[in-house]
Amino acid sequence: MITKRFSSFFKGLEQNNTKEWFHAHKKAYEAEVKGPFLRLLEKILPNLVAWDHRILADPKKALFRINRDLRFTKDKSPYNTIMKAGFSPGGKKSELPGYYLGIDAEHVHVGGGLFMVQPSELKKVRNHIAANPSLLLAIVEVPEFKNTFGRLRGEKAKRLDKAFLPLAEKTDLIYHKQFYAFAEFPVAPFYGSDALVDEVLEHFSAIQPLNNYLNEALA
Repeated sequence: MITKRFSSFFKGLEQNNTKEWFHAHKKAYEAEVKGPFLRLLEKILPNLVAWDHRILADPKKALFRINRDLRFTKDKSPYNTIMKAGFSPGGKKSELPGYYLGIDAEHVHVGGGLFMVQPSELKKVRNHIAANPSLLLAIVEVPEFKNTFGRLRGEKAKRLDKAFLPLAEKTDLIYHKQFYAFAEFPVAPFYGSDALVDEVLEHFSAIQPLNNYLNEALA
C-alpha cells in the first residue's frame, strides 16, 4: 500500500535531487516507494489484461525507470520525482492505445488513450471518426467520461485535409493529433488503503471505451 512514507521520500528527493542523496536513501526507496508501487500494479494489471490480452501481465515491465534521460535536456537532475507505469499492447513505450499511472509526492496521475501518433495512424483515426463521428462523441460526452476527465485531450492541428473540413463543422475532435484522457487527484486520502486500486481502476474503466475505439481505428 502507498503510505505517507512514499510521499516523504519524494519530498526529500525534490529538495535533494542528487545521486548522493538517492544512494543514501536507497533502502527507503526500495521499501517505501518501488515495492508498494509494484504491488499496486500487481493488483491493477489483471483487470487490464482481461480488457486487452495483449497487455503484458508483468508489473516490472510496466514500470518506468526513476532515472531521468539527461541526453536532451538542460535540467540535469538525475531522478524523476514520480513513479510511473505504462500499460499498452507491446509494452510501456508502445505507440498503441494504453493506460498510464503516475504517483508523486502529492498526486495520483491517471490517463490513457493515444499519445504518440504517426501520420499514417493519424489518418486512420481521422477516417474512423469521419465514417461515424457520433461513435467518438458518444464515448467522450457520456457522464462517466466527462465527470472523470472533463474532455478529450491532445494537441490539435491548425490545418486539416480538405476532405475533413465538412466534418469539422460538426465536431472539432477531427483536429486532434493526439487522443487521450488525463486526471489527477490527491494521494493522501488513500494512504494505507487498498481503495486506491478501485479508484485507479474506475478511471481506467472510463478510458476503456476510448481505447477500444482507437484500437478499432488502427486495426
